[in-house]
Amino acid sequence: MSAEAPRPPLPPFTREAAIQKVRAAEDAWNARDPARVSLAYTPDSVWRNRSEFFSGRAAIVEFLSRKWAKENGYRLIKELWAFTDNRIAVRFAYEWHDESGQWFRSYGNENWEFDELGYMRRRIASINDLAIDESQRKFHWPHGRRPDDHPSLSELAL
Repeated sequence: MSAEAPRPPLPPFTREAAIQKVRAAEDAWNARDPARVSLAYTPDSVWRNRSEFFSGRAAIVEFLSRKWAKENGYRLIKELWAFTDNRIAVRFAYEWHDESGQWFRSYGNENWEFDELGYMRRRIASINDLAIDESQRKFHWPHGRRPDDHPSLSELAL
């Protein structure tokens, strides 16, 4: 058990609490601050992201630093898929472009498991990238938090 302060909402999750946890994760990732994002995870959190396997906050910071150095213009939307007790499943899409200016929409699913203090101790992510034209982009808000009135993935039919 961690000596850290609780990170609400805490399991067991209600639908409202799970939605709140998903939005908090989306907001943190859209801020693109690897150190801030890592604090939502247990110190020994275990990750699978695509074909990478690693654990611990230092590895999370290193991974996210590499990710966001490559994925320019990153904008993410997460949506609750399912939840139970201390687990949440989400689907997500994010848009980004590479150094050459090629835009992509990356689609994925994540399975999250939380400890009793509300920190994520396991994250399993499966992601696919689709090259898109800039004209096909749907995520146009300024860097940072997605505006509350921006359409969800379901509303965008993604």
